[in-house]
Amino acid sequence: MIDTGHAKPMITAEIKAVKKPKVSQNRRKSRELVLKAVYRGMLNTGEIKQIILDTKEDPEFIKADEAYFRQLLDGVTSKMDDLDTQIAVFIDRKITQLSPIEHAILRISAYELMFDASIPYRVAINEGVELAKLYGGVDGHKYINGVLDKIAEKTRAHEFRK
Repeated sequence: MIDTGHAKPMITAEIKAVKKPKVSQNRRKSRELVLKAVYRGMLNTGEIKQIILDTKEDPEFIKADEAYFRQLLDGVTSKMDDLDTQIAVFIDRKITQLSPIEHAILRISAYELMFDASIPYRVAINEGVELAKLYGGVDGHKYINGVLDKIAEKTRAHEFRK
């Protein structure tokens, strides 16, 4: 074989397995985006349709479970009064004195505890605590954990005792 100095391109079929994100990761990202939407709604009292449209433009949205995002956001926004009533029973101050971010986290996690039995109570609490670690104040996650434990004990007594 004569070397002409021209290398022939090698054609290789490289097949990479596309790693599908775990459902839990998608739901975690959904919860983060719901947190941002609820927080924004609390501060700006904007129309929920616009908040959803804006959230869909977030670069992180493609990582989220869109169906769960919509379900959770719709649930939280439609049950805010019920959620606040329940949360108020278990906190040591007026609900208006909560930081908006911790208030939003409590609404989201309380919704999962009260209205979504498909989410194990430990998962709902853990996800709330993780959101508080990411977005809340120093040691806010401890407060969130304590309040959610009390809500779970009341609303998921059958699970909580196990």
